[in-house]
Amino acid sequence: MDETARTPEARDVIDLGAPAKAPETEAASAPAEASDAKDSTIPPAELERLTADIIAALKSVYDPEIPVDIYELGLIYGVDVSDDYDVSVQMTLTAPACPVAGEMPGWVESAVEAVQGVRSAEVNMVFDPPWTPEKMSDEARLELGML
Repeated sequence: MDETARTPEARDVIDLGAPAKAPETEAASAPAEASDAKDSTIPPAELERLTADIIAALKSVYDPEIPVDIYELGLIYGVDVSDDYDVSVQMTLTAPACPVAGEMPGWVESAVEAVQGVRSAEVNMVFDPPWTPEKMSDEARLELGML
């Protein structure tokens, strides 16, 4: 598609549905999965940096009842980055009645907005598919003594 014919709604989709099971150094070098990367105005190297920085930001947010970050818990289902660097995070909770359900989206938005280059962040809570312990990374399972 010709770059001039692109719509402003064009988005890069960073596939964060399966948390990294490797050490953070590998997670940071993992390639971003873009839905239509050839049409993106974000240069590939910048998208890689942004992906690594967003993952690091997500790993800085912890479920207060579980001593594991939300990324390794598997609560992040996806991240969309617009060509204008607006970020939309699709996430869930371990349970819909989670005591911090009203606060955690704000924590995530603040963490992602702190990433250099991100203009804004928005969290969309989803509960389908529901979270299960199988969504946790090996790192999270090890931390919780489940391995």
